[in-house]
Amino acid sequence: MVEIAKTIILIGVLTIFVGMILYVFGKIPGAGKLPGDIFIKKENFSFYFPITTSILVSIILSLLLYFWGKK
Repeated sequence: MVEIAKTIILIGVLTIFVGMILYVFGKIPGAGKLPGDIFIKKENFSFYFPITTSILVSIILSLLLYFWGKK
């Protein structure tokens, strides 16, 4: 049970750290504007779903966690 608590705390600290980096440095260049990201804009409605960006982030995080787990 203690290991789960430590893991949750680590995830929270990493989330705060990444949030602070994104706040200080602004948006990551090119993120959210990749081919395949869906953006629909009408008169008083806009819909944005960054599907390609989400897949790319998922692959990167999966690789990082895979290599971290092997360590």
